[in-house]
Amino acid sequence: MPAVPYVDLRGRHALVTGGARGLGASIARRLARAGASVTVADMRRELAEKLCAGLTEEGHRAAAEELDVRDASAVARLFAELDERAHPVDILVNNAAVDVSKPIEHLTADEVTRVVATNLLGPMYLCLESYRRMVARGHGHIVNILSTAANRTWTEAGPYAAGKSGLRAFTHTLFKEAQRDCLGIGVTGVMAGGMETPFVLDRFPDADTGLLQSPDVVADTVLYALSVPPGSVVPELVVVPRSESSWP
Repeated sequence: MPAVPYVDLRGRHALVTGGARGLGASIARRLARAGASVTVADMRRELAEKLCAGLTEEGHRAAAEELDVRDASAVARLFAELDERAHPVDILVNNAAVDVSKPIEHLTADEVTRVVATNLLGPMYLCLESYRRMVARGHGHIVNILSTAANRTWTEAGPYAAGKSGLRAFTHTLFKEAQRDCLGIGVTGVMAGGMETPFVLDRFPDADTGLLQSPDVVADTVLYALSVPPGSVVPELVVVPRSESSWP
């Protein structure tokens, strides 16, 4: 799908977690093509660097950072380094997520910890670091990528649904606090349905891709949330394939 920049993001810096592939890569491309400088944070350094090299060749500004969002100290170091470079985060997109598709009786404690730490604690760590900085500067926007699992779960998705439900609650709370603390800060949860990405296809290689949506559609939804004029904000958006079975 061609890039459709709904908003001029020149002069703004975006940080996208899990940005090396799939939905994260689609979001990073959309933001860069709308004019933002983009930091692609991912544990897959080589993939992140390849994506950024391609964006740089197009004339955009993009840099890769290796980051495990479960590591609160690493998250804090990244924000401190960006501050030192005079490159504060204006737009944070918490996209990094994992899943382990198993019945609850077969899950291990380590698997549960990995999913919940990545999908809930990680975004919370990033919000903690970015939100206080945005309040100090008087502006910014945080986008948390949610899932229909935050609304209606299914079997073999216990930790995933728990993490996404928790992140939705945290996002709603952050939205209310931004209303109190700083009206220049936007907070948006994007609840996405099934996408044709490695996140789905690596676990379900036989999935019917005709029932999935392009990640570019969800990336355009993120861009729309950033396009709303000052004085308004979109607190939550839902974008699903027409055949989505987990909504409503």
